Amino acid sequence: ESDTASEISFQFNKHKKTPSIGSHSSDMASVSSVSGSVLSVYSGDFGSVDAQGTVEFALDYDEKNREFQIHVSQCKDLAVVDEKKGRSDPYVKTYLLPDKARMGKRKTSVKKRTVNPIYNEVLRYKIEKMVLLIQKLNLSVWHNDPLGRNSFLGEIEIDLASWDWSNRKLNWYMLKPRSLSAINGVDHRGVMNLSIKYVPPGSLGPKNPPSGEVHIWVKDVKDLLQLRPSGVDSFVKCYVLPDTSKKSYQKTRVIKRDTNPVFNHTIVYDGFHTEDLKDACVELTVWDHEKLTNHFLGGIRLGLGTGLSYGISVDWMDSTQEEVAFWQEMMSAANEWIDGLLPLRSL
Repeated sequence: ESDTASEISFQFNKHKKTPSIGSHSSDMASVSSVSGSVLSVYSGDFGSVDAQGTVEFALDYDEKNREFQIHVSQCKDLAVVDEKKGRSDPYVKTYLLPDKARMGKRKTSVKKRTVNPIYNEVLRYKIEKMVLLIQKLNLSVWHNDPLGRNSFLGEIEIDLASWDWSNRKLNWYMLKPRSLSAINGVDHRGVMNLSIKYVPPGSLGPKNPPSGEVHIWVKDVKDLLQLRPSGVDSFVKCYVLPDTSKKSYQKTRVIKRDTNPVFNHTIVYDGFHTEDLKDACVELTVWDHEKLTNHFLGGIRLGLGTGLSYGISVDWMDSTQEEVAFWQEMMSAANEWIDGLLPLRSL
């Protein structure tokens, strides 16, 4: 099979600071293997106080409304954050793991000046029961800081696959210190196996190619987040930033029901001058395909990570050290395929 797009050539326009480029893509055969990696998504102050105390809550699933409900009742004997004033302003926050971003967080109101807050609030997630059963519930307690430096007070994590759903009673649970994943700031999203190369203008003969080309060979991805029991229906999007127009956009075909999809898909962008490599950024993102909406799974950004593009400060020039090294190796080895294994991350 082959995914193709019209091959149109555009030159970078440095005056407008928004380069446009042409591209085309196809599938290639390849055999390769990948190893796993991890990356950080946690934020907040984990080190200021030790976790202590308990939290009372109950879990239920409303079959009629297809809704997961967390009844947060109260907490007792929480840690004191502001020792001078002897106070904490606690609230409870929940996520469904492994994909924190997909369902989002829920949180209670903030109770001020107490280590024994009473909430009696219900946090709700609209989610199919089969999908819920492959999730973990992360429930954590935090001190609310008006300046945004919230402090971690403790957490509990529950594997919903083994939960007794006949138990709808309020129960007390001991709050635990941050988990190993929180300590390391880990959110495993998978690893992309790819190769890239740069073909300078005229390097293959007189006016061949007429402009520089960046070739991107997306081989496969390992260990994607499994959002459904059947697996994940994934595809890869590609842009060369700062151009986010349809002329820059390319994508692979969808690989269904596979957390280790093999794409073997190549994309070629022309219109590159060598100096443009310092200011452009190749963004590759992996998505789960569904009828109503696609869900972001993770991505990488290949560039120099300087924070600048054509002299303008941009937030997407944020390549990691691994991504920068990969891009630099391509820049220094014209006409050679450079192989890489890069961890997917939140963008």
